[in-house]
Amino acid sequence: MAHRVGYAPGVYDLFHVGHLNILRHARGQCDYLVAGVVSDEMAALAKGHRPVIPLPERLEIVRSVRYVDAAFVETVPDKVETWQQVRFDVIFKGDDWRDTERGKRLERDFAEVGVEVVYFPYTVHTSSTQLRRALDVLVTPQSGAL
Repeated sequence: MAHRVGYAPGVYDLFHVGHLNILRHARGQCDYLVAGVVSDEMAALAKGHRPVIPLPERLEIVRSVRYVDAAFVETVPDKVETWQQVRFDVIFKGDDWRDTERGKRLERDFAEVGVEVVYFPYTVHTSSTQLRRALDVLVTPQSGAL
């Protein structure tokens, strides 16, 4: 029987239940799960800001999740280049990527090397972006405050 390696990339900043759901679902569809933790620099390029939690801490958090067999620091934007280093059989993404230009490009690129793209439901009620906004409100001085 073939050994199926899965890859679940993400920033994994402000780790929350949505992250846990992706890792849990991913582990259920492969024999060995590698979580790709995006570097601070790559996250800043992709999202426009650096993560709240620094890379070494995000890496340790993700590495400690029981569904994860290994964690890999992702330092390049090209997922196929990452595949050349990690050699996974399936990549897992949130379904917010489905039917988008970047999702279609991901599917095309990975079809050429025989990697399956699997989408999981995006956890709408919890996201790092929402958590970041809430934190910004808490730490930004309000005008008129005493």
